Amino acid sequence: MGEENFTVRLHAVGDGIGELTWEGEPLPDALARALSHAGDEAILAEGLRRVEAEVSVDDTAGRRALLRAGFRQEGVRRQVRPRDDGTFADVLCFARLTTDRTTGPEGFTAVMNSVLPRKRLIAHVAIRDRDGRFLLCHTTFKTDWELPGGIVEVNEPPRVGAAREIVEELGVEWPIGRLLLVDWLPPYLGWEDAIELIFDGGTITDDQVTALVPDGQEITEAALVTLDQARELVTPLSHRRLSIIAELEAGRTGDSEDGRLR
Repeated sequence: MGEENFTVRLHAVGDGIGELTWEGEPLPDALARALSHAGDEAILAEGLRRVEAEVSVDDTAGRRALLRAGFRQEGVRRQVRPRDDGTFADVLCFARLTTDRTTGPEGFTAVMNSVLPRKRLIAHVAIRDRDGRFLLCHTTFKTDWELPGGIVEVNEPPRVGAAREIVEELGVEWPIGRLLLVDWLPPYLGWEDAIELIFDGGTITDDQVTALVPDGQEITEAALVTLDQARELVTPLSHRRLSIIAELEAGRTGDSEDGRLR
């Protein structure tokens, strides 16, 4: 059980920044009220532009109190705080700015947006020749090849992201057609899980392939390959996806998980 008697302190960091700390084991509701009041005082009375706080990932009550007080989670300091068992806990960093809304629907959603999962969204494009060969790109950052496209930016529509990536990677503006496949990707190469959308890129000719200009930073080569040839170039997951696309009936969109149709 927590207690009502505890102390919240504001420490000046400099450049208009302050840091909040507290001592004791306060009740969650009392801590949330105290942190909210301390944040208001720091911004309104002390004239600070930013108020920060850190809490162990193990301190569920402290994390919730900071969120209820309008503080947004900004990052993680990994394995900082020692535990009794000799391991180290991550420390979560929270902050509130003078411009942040802390009340009403916008305040609530902005705070929750800082802590809820945010999956990566990937938009790739299936471009094929008249023989059904796929255009694949060789990347500089991993050994396997992949379809043209990449990670969609924040607030960017998936089709726009796919078109942008093709311009950046291959130096050509390419029309993006209808959605062919929606696939869930499990964690891979240090990435967390993601959702991938694969759009129809229509048909490409040999002359158009020759005219492509790989950027050299991410893409070193682009080539047309058969489904059998692709097996040696892409991951098993990617090959399963290509196989689904190759077998899709006209006008149909696939729904898969880990490259397996649902």
